[in-house]
Amino acid sequence: MECLPSETVDTLRTKTIKPMTINETQDEIIEEFEGLTDWMDRYAYIIDLGNTLPEFPDSLKTPANLIEGCQSRVWITSERDTEGRMELQADSDAMIVKGIVALLLRVLSNHTPEEVADADLYFIGRIGLREHLSPTRSNGLVAMVKQIKNYARAYRLLDEAVR
Repeated sequence: MECLPSETVDTLRTKTIKPMTINETQDEIIEEFEGLTDWMDRYAYIIDLGNTLPEFPDSLKTPANLIEGCQSRVWITSERDTEGRMELQADSDAMIVKGIVALLLRVLSNHTPEEVADADLYFIGRIGLREHLSPTRSNGLVAMVKQIKNYARAYRLLDEAVR
């Protein structure tokens, strides 16, 4: 095995990896779903995605974090990192809904409030999710997106007040 010159190693070590944009992440999800033509496989994949969510502390499962309009229970919280990006956390007591939440967090977490508030979440329609959800789950999805965008708008208002 060849060794890299030390200056190359130093360059690789200090080079920062540019995070994906919201649209790049959405395109990646669309591509993943294109490989799953059967909706039973897509639902299984969505459930698997839900299982990848980090542990959500019981202390955050409060009425203030509960999403209104969902048939199942869904909790979403948001904090900001040191660079002002939104860090979203979520959980649900329903497996498919938990997977849908995982998709939303994958697309929207670790982006600025401006990016989140202005995001066009086209992946939802493009993967066929909208047509394959029950009306109550579809309403819940709208409520989850609305809450995340409300967090983003609130952060923007706070930022404007500070300026």
